[in-house]
Amino acid sequence: MLDTSARLLRLLSLFQARRYWSGAELSQRLEVTARTLRRDVDRLRSLGYPVQSATGAAGGYQLGAGANLPPLLLDDEEAVAVAVGLRTAASGTVAGIEEASVRALAKLEQVLPSRLRRRVAALHSFILTLAVSGPTVDAETLAAIAGACRDSEKLKFAYHSRDGAATEREVEPHRLVNTGRRWYLVAWDAGRNNWRTFRVDRIASKLASGSRFAPRKPPDGGFAEYVSRSVGYAPYPLQATIIFHAPVEAIAERIPRAVGMLDAIDESRCRLRTGAISLDMLCIWIALIGVEFEVRDPPELIDRVRWLAGQFHRAAARSQPAPGP
Repeated sequence: MLDTSARLLRLLSLFQARRYWSGAELSQRLEVTARTLRRDVDRLRSLGYPVQSATGAAGGYQLGAGANLPPLLLDDEEAVAVAVGLRTAASGTVAGIEEASVRALAKLEQVLPSRLRRRVAALHSFILTLAVSGPTVDAETLAAIAGACRDSEKLKFAYHSRDGAATEREVEPHRLVNTGRRWYLVAWDAGRNNWRTFRVDRIASKLASGSRFAPRKPPDGGFAEYVSRSVGYAPYPLQATIIFHAPVEAIAERIPRAVGMLDAIDESRCRLRTGAISLDMLCIWIALIGVEFEVRDPPELIDRVRWLAGQFHRAAARSQPAPGP
């Protein structure tokens, strides 16, 4: 009986980790026969869990929505991760979840084992979060988009571009990417027949889901790298290539990922492709990174670096320390 109960908990945990499972996959995970799996599913149903099943080649099982929220089964690392996430949610970029986060955290900490409660308390005591400025996204909109990504369901929505123009989009959503200050949806745009990024705060909250689609192969470099390319330099009128005389790991620690595309040339050099709206701001920002660098393009940026270097050199030659008292 104890083995059966433990297996039922494991089965429930699998249903919560992924929406769709084939019978063969579940049997393999639980190391049981198909007959035993069917009996375990029936036991979960008798306990009130709405497990749905389908027969045929594409058949399988999924945990449907019931009248009550089933208990979530978390391992130690998952429980700590959830507690830390709830603690920092109030200062994040998702609007409307502050009070709910506090309530959920109180419930979680009440049932945590003492060993985990001490870990969470230590993390809370020594983690400070700076307030995030800029637009926030609606939690329900974010959850709806994430669900469409998970279930491979097309989405239709109204979208406002950078200049305020409103368009209607029909997309195949694949991933949500967070850059720290912004949320982006990476989707296949049916109207443009290509990959596109959409700022979630510019997506109208009224979303319409459509038919299912087959997930596509990610764009070159993956979804996160695609967002870096899209928001790091592609939208800017000035696009530049900078070579830093330092390992790529050292530069990656000094610049945000959303600034542009960073890749290694060799063990001691790396390349940054970035964008900006001002030559002077880009020159100063590059210099403040604090390592030797060279500008590859555009030519006007190379000329501006030479001009600023001359200005600073002449200023240093003329400058003298103030006389002492």
